Order: sequence, then C-alpha cells, then structure tokens
Amino acid sequence: QVQLVESGGGLVQPGGSLRLSCAASGNIFSIYLMGWYRQAPGNKRELVAVITTGGRTNYADSVQGRFTISRDDAKNTVYLQMNSLKPEDTAVYYCHADGVVTSTLYEYAYWGQGTQVTVSS
Repeated sequence: QVQLVESGGGLVQPGGSLRLSCAASGNIFSIYLMGWYRQAPGNKRELVAVITTGGRTNYADSVQGRFTISRDDAKNTVYLQMNSLKPEDTAVYYCHADGVVTSTLYEYAYWGQGTQVTVSS
C-alpha cells in the first residue's frame, strides 16, 4: 500500500509564495515520475508540473517561470515552489506519482487527496 501525503497549502495574497510538499510512503522500490496537478471549481484537473527520476521537468505554460518542481528521491518526496502567485492559481492541488514500483515489481499510479491553495487579497 502506497500513500501520498501533501502539505503546504493555504491562503496567500497575490504576489506571494507557497511551497507544497508531497511524501510517498509504503513499500516503494522506485518512482519514475512525480508531479502536481490542480483543479479549480468547474474546471478539469490539469497538469501543473512533473519531474522524472532523471530530473526532466515539464510545466504548464501558465506557471512557467513562476513555479519550480523538485524531488528528493531518498525521501520519495516532491516539492512545488510557487512564486508570484495569482488569483487564477487558486485550486486544489493534487500530488501524482506514476511508475511506482513496489515489492510486487509491478508499476502503479497514485494520487494524493489534495491540498487547497487560495490566492486572494
């Protein structure tokens, strides 16, 4: 059983910063890809940023240059540093892990429960 636990969400003023963390726990051998998606009310869930074990990253155009994703493989943890936040960044942010190899040697994908980020004055 693998769990993803997010932390770091909250309320911030426009132009402010937040740092999200997501720790994966369980019987994990390796995780190929970790990342963040978000979903605002009435909208589909969308990719924010992802990072592979090799450090290759992919960002949504809307966050490029403002958000930075990183990971600590020793801790099975992914981070999202969010700067210059805008009201349109308001959403529930979900952690995602894909290519998770466990003791079964099969690969799985997992989602966290989400953390609310609200950007408002």
